[in-house]
Amino acid sequence: MRHLILALLVAASGLPAAAQEDKAGVFDYYVVSLSWSPNWCAIEGDARNSPQCDSGSGHGWILHGLWPQYHKGYPDFCQTSERPPSRRMTREMADIMGTPGLAWHQWRKHGSCTGLSAPAYYDLSRDAYARITRPAVFRKLDRDVTLPAAVVEEAFLKANPDMERDGVTVTCRDGHIQEVRICMSKNLDPVPCGQDVVRDCRMTDALFTPLR
Repeated sequence: MRHLILALLVAASGLPAAAQEDKAGVFDYYVVSLSWSPNWCAIEGDARNSPQCDSGSGHGWILHGLWPQYHKGYPDFCQTSERPPSRRMTREMADIMGTPGLAWHQWRKHGSCTGLSAPAYYDLSRDAYARITRPAVFRKLDRDVTLPAAVVEEAFLKANPDMERDGVTVTCRDGHIQEVRICMSKNLDPVPCGQDVVRDCRMTDALFTPLR
């Protein structure tokens, strides 16, 4: 009876079944989300007193997360039989994710939906991060600059010629460049993003702040 009711609700809503009941391991592709740490710190990290924002931390493009994605929408907080990561695991991800807390949150919200164990999810996240060449020019900035978001996208495409133009998108928040999101297959090959992901920021004067 419960399944019949669920099917009727899905049919009435016009949404796919996956949108109603996310299942670990059931998704179409990954989004690799890279956050420019100095901008995140200016927007919210400083207010949180995050250690990621300490002077001299040197964090540039950090891995916000590796996100399972549907062609439309995404799963999150899936039920999984896999054990949660240990504190050691999350601590060891801080070099590319900024803080152990972010690593823990990404496992709970996104890693739980991959069907992978926590160690395998973190290994795959590190692999995905390593496959992306992060343009060196951004680390050379010595002052705040304003620039079109499209310039950031072009820099990533030039540094990663195997990426598809529809597989890279740039987001903005509070007048700052926020993230670069890159779409990859389950094997971490470049793929086009779904329409709900590929919505670029259109700002022409977005703020980009230098390393701390």
